[in-house]
Amino acid sequence: MAEIHGVGIGQGVAVGPVAHMAGRLAPPSDAPSARGADAEKAAVSEAVQAVAAELNARGERAGGSAQDVLEAQAMMAEDPTLADSVAARIDAGSTAEYAVHAAFAEFAEQLQALGGYLGERAADLADVAQRVIAHLRGVPAPGVPEPGHPFVLVAEDLAPADTALLDLEQVLAVVTTEGGPTSHTAILAREKGIVAVVGTGDIDLADNQSVLVDAANDRVVSDPTDDERAEAEERRAARAAAQAAPLTPGALADGTPVPLLANLGSPDGAAEAAALGAEGVGLFRTEFLFLSSDEAPSVESQRESYRRMLAAFPGRKVVVRVLDAGADKPLPFLTDADEENPALGRRGIRALQHRENVLRDQLTALAQADAETDADLWVMAPMVATTSETEYFTSLARELGLKTVGVMVEVPSSALLASEILATADFASIGTNDLVQYTMAADRLLGSVAHLQSPWHPAALRLIKMVADGGRANGKPVGVCGEAAADPLLAVVLVGLGVSTLSMSPSALADVRQALLAHTLDEARRIAAAALATGSADEAREAARAAA
Repeated sequence: MAEIHGVGIGQGVAVGPVAHMAGRLAPPSDAPSARGADAEKAAVSEAVQAVAAELNARGERAGGSAQDVLEAQAMMAEDPTLADSVAARIDAGSTAEYAVHAAFAEFAEQLQALGGYLGERAADLADVAQRVIAHLRGVPAPGVPEPGHPFVLVAEDLAPADTALLDLEQVLAVVTTEGGPTSHTAILAREKGIVAVVGTGDIDLADNQSVLVDAANDRVVSDPTDDERAEAEERRAARAAAQAAPLTPGALADGTPVPLLANLGSPDGAAEAAALGAEGVGLFRTEFLFLSSDEAPSVESQRESYRRMLAAFPGRKVVVRVLDAGADKPLPFLTDADEENPALGRRGIRALQHRENVLRDQLTALAQADAETDADLWVMAPMVATTSETEYFTSLARELGLKTVGVMVEVPSSALLASEILATADFASIGTNDLVQYTMAADRLLGSVAHLQSPWHPAALRLIKMVADGGRANGKPVGVCGEAAADPLLAVVLVGLGVSTLSMSPSALADVRQALLAHTLDEARRIAAAALATGSADEAREAARAAA
């Protein structure tokens, strides 16, 4: 028996035999084309169109966030810059296969150099290249194995197209050597409720070898004992029973209410979130309306999307984040293409203030949708760093008819200024993914610094407490909408620090609801104090476990 450690996604546990992801295609030869440039270009065009159509079709079948991811991959396949690069190589004598291989690899290197969200997309681009080359060769693209029995999938990483359509009757769990807690593999695994441990580093597991995947404890155990298997089955059954229990509002054991809300990326997920017990929406990301366009959408088209979302939650809170563009999400009509370090440049509220017409249209559409529905609409600005940015956004939003206006706390400066910011804003919502990234100076999507990306780090927990204290001093609510809220034990810690609401992927609601019901407010405060008194993320988690 040996233990392998990584980052667990969710609270599940599974036992089964290993099956490895099929390997990549062999690189194409750089021998010159024998059939001419026109024929090579025609072959590439047909292959790219076929791959894009397949990705879009998979997205339609998968729905939810998976559809957004796969549609983005399809757009990558048809990117005009890549097409020009491929054509130039073919004109210079390359075959279609080699031109695709070289052009996509060069672009992937550029993305990796940028880091952040764009760096993570390099893996998605590599998957597209493999699919195009496979189509050119007339062979199946590398993908998920089919051993004929349920299995634990082990891979370097999973492409979104594969993760989105995993057969959950066959795939018991997923283990990846690469990736972090916010990689697409992790995001989609969390959304689909897949037991997963990611970012393990190099591992030595053989096909058909038995493993126990314990996401709750961030580990993979090879050749588990009979006792370990029995314990895992007990935990699995207990978790299934908890998820099947009647839905109740989020609360602690002493009755202290802790509303549990959903993070959503489009109106399409609203019905499922409500069915899983979401008491509202704590983060509605509006980027889906903007990312596939060369110009900002009209007020009318935005209004209809917002109206659909609000109508799904009558009488309940829906927190909408205005467009968060820049850095990992550049937009031609909003952001500068030549920023040297966009992650620290004009992004979030800075980009919107620079192009105020885009912000005004979005706020106008939100106000119109609010007037047509019965939901309790709250609107917040991303990446707020100063009190002046807070004053600017809240003033403009109220001028345009919005009643409840707040900010996201994603950088240390806004946490340090929480009391002053919340003297103006109506509420704050902590985005733990970016807050940890900027606090620790560690790109949240780089496996090389994954050990610094944990929201359990006491530095991050202390900043969260400062925001909660600032909310309490001003009588303003403070929520968490980052992935930290989906960790049941960490959710208890967050409430103990003073956070009043938690928002997460809908699939995490049942686990968090169960964890909160096991502790009173005094106990949550004691558990939080134990975590705060440590010096590292691992120590904080272990201290919280011991205190709980």
